[in-house]
Amino acid sequence: MGKVVLGQGFRHGRRSRIRNLNDTLSRLSAFRKHAGPKPAGADRLADLPPFGSNPGALRGRFYLPACLAASPPLVVVLHGCMQDAASYDHGSGWSQLADEQGFALLYPEQQRGNNPNLCFNWFNLGDTRRDAGEALSVRQMIAAMIATHALDPARVYVTGLSAGGAMASVMLAAYPDVFAGGAIIAGLPYGTAATVPEAFDRMRAQGGPPVEALGSLVTAASPHPGPWPKISVWHGDRDATVSHANSALIVEQWRAVHGVKSGPAVVETVCGHRRRAWRDAHGREVIEEYRIAGLPHGTPLSTAGPEACGSAGPYMLEAGISSTRRVADFWGIAGQDRLPRGAPVRTPQPNATRFHSATEGASHEDVSQAAHAKPPADGVGRVIEDALRAAGLMR
Repeated sequence: MGKVVLGQGFRHGRRSRIRNLNDTLSRLSAFRKHAGPKPAGADRLADLPPFGSNPGALRGRFYLPACLAASPPLVVVLHGCMQDAASYDHGSGWSQLADEQGFALLYPEQQRGNNPNLCFNWFNLGDTRRDAGEALSVRQMIAAMIATHALDPARVYVTGLSAGGAMASVMLAAYPDVFAGGAIIAGLPYGTAATVPEAFDRMRAQGGPPVEALGSLVTAASPHPGPWPKISVWHGDRDATVSHANSALIVEQWRAVHGVKSGPAVVETVCGHRRRAWRDAHGREVIEEYRIAGLPHGTPLSTAGPEACGSAGPYMLEAGISSTRRVADFWGIAGQDRLPRGAPVRTPQPNATRFHSATEGASHEDVSQAAHAKPPADGVGRVIEDALRAAGLMR
């Protein structure tokens, strides 16, 4: 956008701000309208008994397979907006995989008193800091699960979709000492929004801190000096709800934390989708990114063939690849010798360091705007927040 000048330009700028407000509210309304009914399926989850002070006022749910492995891992799963724990489990197939592999599941569940759209509050400072709000509630649930069921505290993992993916970013940043790995599906990087208007801008990959500052947001979130969790990033290239430019920003955030080269060590095609991976100095893959071709906003599933896991439904989308199985394999808690391996595409040059190469389909200008665009002026942001509060959509 050009500079706003006085007179006619000022009036144009005001109209533009009103359009931005209307766009924000329209997107929220459309999201609620198209969320769809909860998919049918039995609720396999049990309620977690009281687990601490629960400052975030979340509900805890969990699943234990009939046969737990020795020193079983724990996977924390965070649902998306307009979802609940049971529907996300049914769609993603995590409890199906837990039955096969013998690990435990924890499902923190949002409550309407916290967020009318059942989104985790990944943009509220009171919920995204270590030892506060929703983040602390999830941490308390994890501690209760480990103590009660003798789970392996060195093998705790977290994943989530959309707002749940953004909240997974929060947990990985605030408690990197707790998690061995994480998976962020159609989510956002940590620490880039602190208000509802900023959250909507970041979802569209507008504004936010500069790329070079993303890693320091994570390292400043806790006193942990490392080692750091392994990170798996998944995003559809047709996502109109959360721009897939956020996938590149998440990779850059964790690439800086892990201190790995900007060029991926692996580029391959897996089940028709591009996978890239970054290795640390010891040759271990510590970051992977899947770009799912043709996929809109949702969790990638496979409901047939060797990867079959879960059930398609609203925001649980058939893609011919199971993010659930692939993520568990990346973490090392589920073997996938029966699944097809990727086909190498090219060997990247060691000096391929340009950031715009981190996302296919997002130009240098797109990523630059995502990192450097200015947020709305305080007055406009306040107008949007007031409108959302009046609609009962913001606490």
